[in-house]
Amino acid sequence: MADKEKPAKAAGAPKDGAPQKAKAPKAPKGDKKAAASKEPRAPAAPRPKDYKPRMKSHYEKVVRDAMQKKFEYANNMQVPRIEKIVLNMGVGEAVNDRKKVESAAGDLALIAGQRPVQTRSRKAIATYKLREGMPIGAKVTLRGDRMYEFIDRFVTIALPRVKDFRGLNPKSFDGRGNYACGLKEHIVFPEIDYDKVDQIWGMDIIVCTSAQSDDEARELLRGFNFPFRS
Repeated sequence: MADKEKPAKAAGAPKDGAPQKAKAPKAPKGDKKAAASKEPRAPAAPRPKDYKPRMKSHYEKVVRDAMQKKFEYANNMQVPRIEKIVLNMGVGEAVNDRKKVESAAGDLALIAGQRPVQTRSRKAIATYKLREGMPIGAKVTLRGDRMYEFIDRFVTIALPRVKDFRGLNPKSFDGRGNYACGLKEHIVFPEIDYDKVDQIWGMDIIVCTSAQSDDEARELLRGFNFPFRS
């Protein structure tokens, strides 16, 4: 009988007896980015147990005693102090593009060191195409160490970077010891990389104190080196 012809092997087929390599399934394109985002990040450096912000130490060692001597309080507990600072960004462009609010909130988080919340409209205004409950900005409230750290960056780095800065308005108090001021450009803060900014935002800064009068609050903020106009 004639020998049977062997079927021809396909090009690239493995040789007889050679182990075949299993091909790994291709991951979807989106999974690569997801895998990269899940890579563990280096943990933040822990703060020493005795850490205290510079401005907090300055208040306890310098400002409090100076206020005590000037206003003659009965005890140290009556000396005014800064209770909280509220940072607020209004985003008018959010009516046409909601992503603007997310961008502003991201920049505000870098400045504050904590996650802000979105502010929403309380009522609808048809003229501006504004609906009730629509996101229109972001705000964050700072207390404790983060508050003192923000004050330090604000008076020593941010304000000197303001173009044509001539000092803060000494009359922007509300009669109850609280002070408000505004910045036209949030890029004056060192945490913001100008090359990565989508848009320059303005922001309001409200400093809430326990002072009973504007004169006491003004003197308190002067102790923290707030540069008021004379």
